[in-house]
Amino acid sequence: MPFRSGFVCILGRPNAGKSTLLNALAGEKLAIVSPKPQTTRNRVLGIIHILPNRGRAGAQAILIDTPGVHRPDSSLGRKMMTEVREALDGCDLVLVIVDAARKSDPADDYVLRLAETSQASAILLLNKIDLLGREKRQLLPVIEHYRKRHEFREIIPISARTSEGLPLLIEKLIAALPQGPRYFPEDQITDQPARFMAAELIREQVLLRIREEVPHSVTVVVDEFEEGAKLTRIAATIYCEREGQKRILIGRQGQMLKTIGSAARREIERLVASKVFLELFVKVRPNWRDSRAFIEELDWRRQLEHLVTTQAGPIGE
Repeated sequence: MPFRSGFVCILGRPNAGKSTLLNALAGEKLAIVSPKPQTTRNRVLGIIHILPNRGRAGAQAILIDTPGVHRPDSSLGRKMMTEVREALDGCDLVLVIVDAARKSDPADDYVLRLAETSQASAILLLNKIDLLGREKRQLLPVIEHYRKRHEFREIIPISARTSEGLPLLIEKLIAALPQGPRYFPEDQITDQPARFMAAELIREQVLLRIREEVPHSVTVVVDEFEEGAKLTRIAATIYCEREGQKRILIGRQGQMLKTIGSAARREIERLVASKVFLELFVKVRPNWRDSRAFIEELDWRRQLEHLVTTQAGPIGE
């Protein structure tokens, strides 16, 4: 059987379960997850390697988790939607994921219109069916609604949280991929360097522990990342937009920042498989979400290019 491979864009509204699905399919935590909308801000790539089985071809699916589809109102929002469109461009398959436990509204139609801009076929995933309990018959009118709205290759009810329906999804996903090469080594599951995943794990703890508007005003930059044989040293800055937000992030006698740091350190230790010394700072950068230049600086691919250039030094050095 010929080997199959391709790029698969995961598309949906905020909180539809895209990152939970990516993590479940990859078998590793590659994308941070929180109850707050717009948790994902950048494309997150996860590679799943599928071995040949009972006449089934081996395959490699490169999954691309994207920010939640929304109408942007800031430079950050516009950058997030650029990430979505770039993921759609040239992909081989689109997984459109919707919350089956929530009534459809015009925002879902916006997602479908965006999916239609891609030349790739699409599979519709009706997620969160675990929330329906025994009332699975509720899915029938939902399926019929979307069947009329778009010509999907497949419509599959799933629960990314409990993994219900995921074996079927993997089979259908493999069948939809074209014949192609192995794009990544078998031991690679993402293209993200550890230092940038560490920044996301720190931001995840802010999302989980801080309420109201503060999390949406926060971003994290890793300033130093030094891996040793027994200890990884990390220094990172949490940026917010106002002094009041800084006080909330630090907390009384620094307690909130310590709590965020301790929880993030444990997550990062699982990531790098070593002890971690984590130092956190909080700085105010007013209106950073509307600063196009700062938003571009936050792109981890751009940061990586800068690091490589800096470490290489001038020509002839």
